[in-house]
Amino acid sequence: MGAGHGHRLFFHGHSPIHRAPAHLKVLALLGFMLVVVATPREAYVVFVVEALVLLGVVGVSRVPIGYLLPRMVVEVPFAVFAALMPFIAHGPRTEVLGVTVSEPGLVAGIALLVKGSIGVLASLTLAATTEPQDLLRGLQRLRMPELVVQVMGFMIRYLDVVTAELGRMMTALRSRGCDPRSPRHWPVLARSLGALFIRSYERGERVHLAMLSRGYDGKLPS
Repeated sequence: MGAGHGHRLFFHGHSPIHRAPAHLKVLALLGFMLVVVATPREAYVVFVVEALVLLGVVGVSRVPIGYLLPRMVVEVPFAVFAALMPFIAHGPRTEVLGVTVSEPGLVAGIALLVKGSIGVLASLTLAATTEPQDLLRGLQRLRMPELVVQVMGFMIRYLDVVTAELGRMMTALRSRGCDPRSPRHWPVLARSLGALFIRSYERGERVHLAMLSRGYDGKLPS
């Protein structure tokens, strides 16, 4: 099924990674992440090897690391949680830079941060080297349920629409003196996000009804 061509995560290129079949890249990502997740928390040498392998793939793909790093901001919540683990975990205590922390929490936090960073960078590399419609076709070749692939396709297609609508709402709020970053205006922001959710839900209903009126029977035309 189709999706928007040239999504914002995609970096146009002609490297061997770009040309590789999408389903093989998905399998490679899954296999690589299984190895990363299964790596013991204190196997730091293995983490270094995994990171070097990933950086090698990024190098072969010729996607600038400066293109990928800003998009890793999605990892911030996990990084914050990893940073808190040494302070909230129990167990033997140790001192780091004059601060007493939990030793098991420190080890777990470092492992979580490293594994999360590797996973996010690997996923971004896949997104940067694979067009959305190629990725969807690859998932179909891997026998992923058709309905799941369709949902993902519509999500990709309408993500930019919803994002643009959110941008217009934020512009309207700021023009009326509302600062979304101020806690005083968070109730207004919450109501706006609720309205955006309702609009998106209603848009989905309209799209579904339009599909049914055109003979949709669970499969989209190829």
